[in-house]
Amino acid sequence: MNLFDVLIQLKPTPMDTHFPLPRYLLGCFRRKSISFFNGMTDEKTIVYWFQSKSFSIDLRLIDANQTPVYERQGWIGDTLWDSDRELLSWQVHQNYQNHIQWPEPAKLYPIGNSILEFSPSNAYVEDWRQQAQQGLLLGLRLFQMQHVATQQMIPMDGGLMISDQHMAFAQSRLPQRQNQLKNGPIDHPENDPKVIENYEVSVALNGSSISFSTISSRLQQSISLDDFEIEDANTLTQLKLIEGERYRLYFHLDMYQTDFVFNTTTATSTDTQQWLAAEQKHLLKNTTRTY
Repeated sequence: MNLFDVLIQLKPTPMDTHFPLPRYLLGCFRRKSISFFNGMTDEKTIVYWFQSKSFSIDLRLIDANQTPVYERQGWIGDTLWDSDRELLSWQVHQNYQNHIQWPEPAKLYPIGNSILEFSPSNAYVEDWRQQAQQGLLLGLRLFQMQHVATQQMIPMDGGLMISDQHMAFAQSRLPQRQNQLKNGPIDHPENDPKVIENYEVSVALNGSSISFSTISSRLQQSISLDDFEIEDANTLTQLKLIEGERYRLYFHLDMYQTDFVFNTTTATSTDTQQWLAAEQKHLLKNTTRTY
């Protein structure tokens, strides 16, 4: 069954007062820039961040789809929100690079359709732009899969996220592939590039056709939305062919809203609105809504 047909049968997840994250964090974000403590700024690296209720998917490619195998970055991680200090951090169990590249938590400030992320050490500030506007918000967290022929259960990490018209899919390496990698830097000379690429993070913009991925062969293919079934109220399964073998993937339903309005503006005072209106000939003449 197609995923969208399955979703019709499910109840949306509640957005109550106990929601673990600020609402403005949900969605699909493209990084506009990162500036470092040494005065250098990067506006070219392709970076996408998808955020569900309890997990994040992140893809970083320094030369878009020409990024060498050893230099790609992608991961999925548990999202941890410290409401007292208003800090966001991530717990990553396994990622493409095989080590943690971003160890600091994040201090976040929403302004309009952007989120400014400051590292507490002042190492950098990142400018993120919300890509979603209104529509489906779905987060499915992959936690295990079953080898159909042998019925063996295999622990896995990954997930599927849909924010409006944008999608992200992550799938950790098969355990036998992860065990083939040497500990330490991913560019160890004994590491096979095909084994490294076994960790997938793919992003599809305005549909399911993949625009960017850690796996070169996945480009222009589609994120699979077929062969889903409902296991129970909180679990979906999907049949999938992986390296020529059939597997049943198990997903936990993390987040589901049928028509979510993503944050693209922020509240301010009446005085501020009046100031902007009075000074708009100068302040707004050269402005555009940048995504």
